[in-house]
Amino acid sequence: MPYDEKLAGHVRAIFQSEPTYTERKMFGGICFMVGGNMAVGVTGSDLMVRPGPDNFEDALMLPHARPMDFTGRPMKGFVYVESEGIATDAALAEWVERGAAFARSLPAK
Repeated sequence: MPYDEKLAGHVRAIFQSEPTYTERKMFGGICFMVGGNMAVGVTGSDLMVRPGPDNFEDALMLPHARPMDFTGRPMKGFVYVESEGIATDAALAEWVERGAAFARSLPAK
């Protein structure tokens, strides 16, 4: 399934001021990396967010979030956010920052 190019463009715009941001095609979509570590991605119309294992349960409690599960086994530390949960610029920016904050906390690759 192709990823939502418009959503990817909004995410790309948020990352423009991030000095170590890069992009890579992964998970059937596009991922946005910080320091070589995945922060968020777009697959279909969902935003993939990597809040990390310590923030995973809190992220799941937020509206429109669910475990990232595309292989039949959920990936701990990753969530999908449905389009309703990222419908505003502010909501999208908050989710992107969750993923970017975790990626920044990891050693650069």
